[in-house]
Amino acid sequence: MQVLGSLEELPQSYVTSLTELNLVPLWPSLRAVLPPEKPRPQTRPVFWRYHDIRPLLLQAGELTPIEKAERRVLVLANPGHGLEKMQASSCIYLGMQLLLPGEVAPPHRHTPNAVRMVVEGEDAYTTVNGEKCPMAKGDLILTPTGLWHEHRHDGDQPVIWLDVLDLPLVYYMEASFVEEGRDQEVTGLAREQLYHRGIAPTPLFQRSDARYPMLRYPWADARAALLQQAQVQAPGSAVQVSYINPETGGHCQNMLGFSALMVRAGENVRLPRRSAAQVFHLIEGAARVGIDSNRFELAESDTCCAPCFAEITISNSGSEPAFVFIADEAPVQQKLGLYSERA
Repeated sequence: MQVLGSLEELPQSYVTSLTELNLVPLWPSLRAVLPPEKPRPQTRPVFWRYHDIRPLLLQAGELTPIEKAERRVLVLANPGHGLEKMQASSCIYLGMQLLLPGEVAPPHRHTPNAVRMVVEGEDAYTTVNGEKCPMAKGDLILTPTGLWHEHRHDGDQPVIWLDVLDLPLVYYMEASFVEEGRDQEVTGLAREQLYHRGIAPTPLFQRSDARYPMLRYPWADARAALLQQAQVQAPGSAVQVSYINPETGGHCQNMLGFSALMVRAGENVRLPRRSAAQVFHLIEGAARVGIDSNRFELAESDTCCAPCFAEITISNSGSEPAFVFIADEAPVQQKLGLYSERA
């Protein structure tokens, strides 16, 4: 019996019969869904310059009041997936969000997990299930799945942050939805002080049974940890810290992983080739990010993304260290047994 490899080689009557029964032949598309050796990602290396985004985001503040927008966001979309899908990678959504003085982004909760990496401004805060999380540049704030949250701004200058969600994954699973809520009563400040470098108040400290015991990760602490680690780590190696759940030692959220990387002045760091796509956002300094054959010059608050198994280098030719926030798809891949690294 002759094996017919392509769809075009099959008789039209046969294809029509299959279609009428909602059937599809696998063999013409087998290598499209099971490519040899490594995936063929739709995610492309893409670079978003904050200098270009900021004026358009401020203009959005003039064009659309928060009451109409609910969340005033410009999505950082990867053309490899199609801009209409609003994806940075297969599992990662990115958006730059603006909150103007006196504004309130109303309370809601949703199934996708979200984090906020603060880009600029002060005197705003996020309330998560009653915990007040002040927002300062470089802070990471969690709004995990199912937790009520809202954003308020008591200052006099715009506040902007980078949203990172696992929305594409949750949407693909047909599990994405939102619920509107009422204004939250602030019951206390975020509990990050309880986990500060192994030191806790006595006798008030008790183990938390919350799934997400720490909701705010101050940049001052992460930065200090990187500087301390750099003093004892070999030159040319990646100085990196992960944002973890302090009760379990695991990732701070379920699906996406978050870390901070320091590249010392004059150094070049090569990262492992990972099966997980990654996003790089520059908190401080300047850096050149090489992603395969692409070279992106990142200034402060710029963002770029890399597909799976990309060859990645981060270089710092300046006189001051560069600090990079990283989001990646590793946790969900690890849970599914799919994660790997290559030299």
